[in-house]
Amino acid sequence: MSGWFLRGDFMSAIEELGQAQRTTVHEAERVLLVVVDDSDEMPIALHFACRRAEHADGRVALFYVPAKADFQHWMAVGDLMREEAREVGEEILQRHSAEIQKKTGKIPILYIREGDRSEELIKLMDEEPNISTLVLAAGTDTSGPGPIISYLIGKGARHVHVPITIVPGTMTVDEINAIT
Repeated sequence: MSGWFLRGDFMSAIEELGQAQRTTVHEAERVLLVVVDDSDEMPIALHFACRRAEHADGRVALFYVPAKADFQHWMAVGDLMREEAREVGEEILQRHSAEIQKKTGKIPILYIREGDRSEELIKLMDEEPNISTLVLAAGTDTSGPGPIISYLIGKGARHVHVPITIVPGTMTVDEINAIT
């Protein structure tokens, strides 16, 4: 399995790959889940998860929810916007997948969902028993830790059944390497 999908339905390939990986993941293997977005701190969470997976003989999983295509005036335009957003997500996951393979030597598990990102994250963690840790990086600006962390420590807290590691978004790669 190469991990690269150049043609065909990428979503189907991701789902098939995820299903195959779920059936081969050992119960003892740690799966560290990282939410992929365009924030400045996301690469910090990803690096931390890779280092932990590498040292704990675990695997990294990536979770991505495309931005909502909120254009309901013409249905075809809304569908096209959703498709384009999904294609952007697929490209992002391919790029991060290659990085993770270099760092950990393992193919990451990939998840793409549509809907509210925080709610879909909770659903995924409920559905996937092999996810052992959610790794997030805290926002670095003054507006707060970030929308997912705010949701999870607020109304989403009662639905979380895995430990959450929050990495300070200001950490450097060298600082992460020193503690992992």
